[in-house]
Amino acid sequence: MSIERDNIIHSLNSVFIPELRKLKFKGSFPHFRRTENDKTNLLTFQFDRDGGGFILELANHIGNEYTTHWNEIIELKQLNAHDLNERKRIYPNSENENNGKADWFRYDKKSFVSFGNKFDKLAKKVTDRIPLMEKYWNEIK
Repeated sequence: MSIERDNIIHSLNSVFIPELRKLKFKGSFPHFRRTENDKTNLLTFQFDRDGGGFILELANHIGNEYTTHWNEIIELKQLNAHDLNERKRIYPNSENENNGKADWFRYDKKSFVSFGNKFDKLAKKVTDRIPLMEKYWNEIK
């Protein structure tokens, strides 16, 4: 893993994850879940395989366990958004990906304004998307 990726994970763990915990999410990086009334909301961080960026994938599941199409049973405490076919993605500035990976949360971009921790700023931007995440979890069946 790169130093930059370690830095963004550290910032997400210190800035975003505490806000997620306030919303009753459990789990550890990169997979989180919240179960209420038989419905489980899932959040998984997906990193760009080429490095420098990530998105958040959201999904919902109803029930106590999930059975894959090849009949593997996954308990809720192990279930993550990547296990499900129905997912939504959260981007930094839009509800949809329009420009490929350029629309992802990018931590590899150089900034003209160099004051402050760019990783913490990006983690704050993720935090600012919580209302959209809640909207998606309420919409996703």
